[in-house]
Amino acid sequence: MEWFNKLFRRAPKNSKFAPTFDGYVPIYSQFGTNIYASDVVQQALKCIVDEMKKLNPTHVRYVNSDPVPVKGTIQDVLECPNDLMTKSEFLEKIVWLLLMNYNAFIIPTYYTWIDDKTNAERRYYEALYPINPTQVDFIEDASGRMYVTFWFWNGYKTTIPYDDVIHIRYNFSVSEYMGGNRLGQPDHAALLKTLDLNHELLQGVAKAMKASYAVNGVVKYNTLLDTEKTQNALKELEKKLQNSESGFLPLDLKAEFTPLEHESTLVDEATLKFIDEKILRNFGVPLPILTGDYTKAQYEAFFQKTLEPLIIAISQAFTKKLFTKRERAFGNKIELYPKDLIFMTVSQTLEMINVLAPQGGGYVNEYRTWLGLRPLPELEGKRYMSLNWIDANNADQYQVGKVNVDVVDKQESDTVMEE
Repeated sequence: MEWFNKLFRRAPKNSKFAPTFDGYVPIYSQFGTNIYASDVVQQALKCIVDEMKKLNPTHVRYVNSDPVPVKGTIQDVLECPNDLMTKSEFLEKIVWLLLMNYNAFIIPTYYTWIDDKTNAERRYYEALYPINPTQVDFIEDASGRMYVTFWFWNGYKTTIPYDDVIHIRYNFSVSEYMGGNRLGQPDHAALLKTLDLNHELLQGVAKAMKASYAVNGVVKYNTLLDTEKTQNALKELEKKLQNSESGFLPLDLKAEFTPLEHESTLVDEATLKFIDEKILRNFGVPLPILTGDYTKAQYEAFFQKTLEPLIIAISQAFTKKLFTKRERAFGNKIELYPKDLIFMTVSQTLEMINVLAPQGGGYVNEYRTWLGLRPLPELEGKRYMSLNWIDANNADQYQVGKVNVDVVDKQESDTVMEE
């Protein structure tokens, strides 16, 4: 496959391992531990991933403090990253890899040319490919330029300049190049203890349930029976139990049935809830978020504590690698807008519309979609704003009559259409 071949390149000549301050060779294995076998862990991570896939990555250029959307190849690959994935699937993939390995790698494919006017390098991006290597080596060539060698399950390897690799790190602490611990792996030692306790509790519940169905009663035969006669008598008793629809068991004078009472002690609800919440705290996912029974305040806390740091990390990683230094100097950035993540009531949505509408901050169809209404063709491209506004830079001069500013009386017309 053509896209597959684009990802594999050769290492530079005279390369060596990149230097580290702690003396460790920068070779990292991309495997976590078995915590992902836990259903609670899987559910917690899925809560984060399902919210992150709602993001809208956008190429913007900041003019002063005003972000202006930019159309181009970067926005094209953000909308359709590659031939195998949609935008939401791409985001889902990289967030899963990030949370499972504490590192996520994306390889952009592009070709370059020199702009005749500015003499600057320009890039035409074709695709973005998230990868899941088994091993990652950091090396440098004779000039000191850093490269990354990726090893894969099938034995393939590729070496790519680190400047051309989007690398997102999670819990970036003791390792110089990777997120996680010194070996570039998630440190789950403390969490594993809690998961072991949770597993033992669940095993205890399962054993208690099985024990409740083990022995239901004792049949005493008031006569002497050999082994064969005893087995036959039990089979006859079982047949009577199976054939009884009334719940009554007929016995003769030779047999006496004594039922056994079961008092299985299960783990109380408070203990199970405590264990679940203790596991969820490791991932910043409250129990109401997991169950879907959350309030606006709870969701906002979850967004600020858990989602927003990830959004910032991904945004900055994409910005650093998708733009040259010169392009970043002109205010180009990748922003991941979370509008679809924000949980608002209808009244709060109306309040936001009332704030934006007087300034022409949105299109009419955009407001309709916020309210859950379908956009109308006759409203395409229509945007309204109030005329009772003046440029802030001219306000002082307008007050003393030095600037001739046309203001339409509110009673005559309160809005004007911009198409």
